Amino acid sequence: MKQIFTRYRQLCRESDLTPILLLNEADALLGVRLSKVEHSVDQMANTMQNILLQEMENLDGILIATTNLTQNLDSAFDRRFLYKVEFLKPTAEESRHIWKAMLPEISEDDALMLAKQYAFSGGQIENIARKQIVNAILFPSEGRDLNKIRQACDSEYLNKKQTRPIGFC
Repeated sequence: MKQIFTRYRQLCRESDLTPILLLNEADALLGVRLSKVEHSVDQMANTMQNILLQEMENLDGILIATTNLTQNLDSAFDRRFLYKVEFLKPTAEESRHIWKAMLPEISEDDALMLAKQYAFSGGQIENIARKQIVNAILFPSEGRDLNKIRQACDSEYLNKKQTRPIGFC
């Protein structure tokens, strides 16, 4: 952990523009510290978090952390972030634009219908579009139609129901 921050400080000194240090899926590192340590692994995790807290406290740069699990963040980390940004799911109109960007062959009306019927994040729409592209390559004779897109949407919706915010940093 210390090496990451040491390298980051070096990059800051060598760069004209301040680089960004990104911790993706930060809840894995910034989670609630264990108060009842029973195993050496628990002790190591707490030690790493304490090092991370010290490094964040002394950071002279830009640190961005992303997570979908804000409820798992330790309050000691939470208060060290100057800005917290929550990314909400797109509106139906925004989703329509994403559908059209990801699957340009669908009509505006179909894109709006999909946007209204399925409250997906942009990432979920992208996953569905990628599946449609892969299926078109694997099964070219089947083609791509709205029913296949809706089946993919139903599958995505059943497998990934969202009950929490999509992003937070």
